[in-house]
Amino acid sequence: MENVERLRGTFTDDARDLKLNLQSVLTQGSLEPKHRWGVAVSVAYATGHRELIDAIVADAAEHLDDAVMSDAKAAAALMGMNNVFYRFKHFMAQTDHADDYQIPARLRMNRIAKPKSDKISFELFSLAVSAVHGCELCVTSHEKVVRDGDLSAQQVQDAVRIAAVLHGVATALLLR
Repeated sequence: MENVERLRGTFTDDARDLKLNLQSVLTQGSLEPKHRWGVAVSVAYATGHRELIDAIVADAAEHLDDAVMSDAKAAAALMGMNNVFYRFKHFMAQTDHADDYQIPARLRMNRIAKPKSDKISFELFSLAVSAVHGCELCVTSHEKVVRDGDLSAQQVQDAVRIAAVLHGVATALLLR
């Protein structure tokens, strides 16, 4: 974790809690390394913070094969689209115009059905990014798939904890 450690060394005292949390979420918890680092990669890309992306991707390389790395990136990209669209659908479902929006999305999402690694990993990465983006429909949908795929509530929460910390870290890096 030399790149993440180097990044942690640049935090101001205002971000001390995030500095400590960043180390713990990437080294502890119930997730296997491919899930821990895959979530970290997908969320780092979702933050759009280049310095964070570079550090996470560099350190993740020793834990992820090419297929998982590719799926983590694809999950970030697809959720960047889906979370906006399905958040809109959810908002509109609460209005007098809900029936007007019961039409097909017409968005390509083939990668979700055919990940390069495995379905549960891709769904977990998608869940973490969806939590960052605040899309309730996507979070609940992806959570159901990973729970049905035998991931525990603790593992789901650990993935979202990573997402929360990395989102905070992206903000903390702006404080420097």
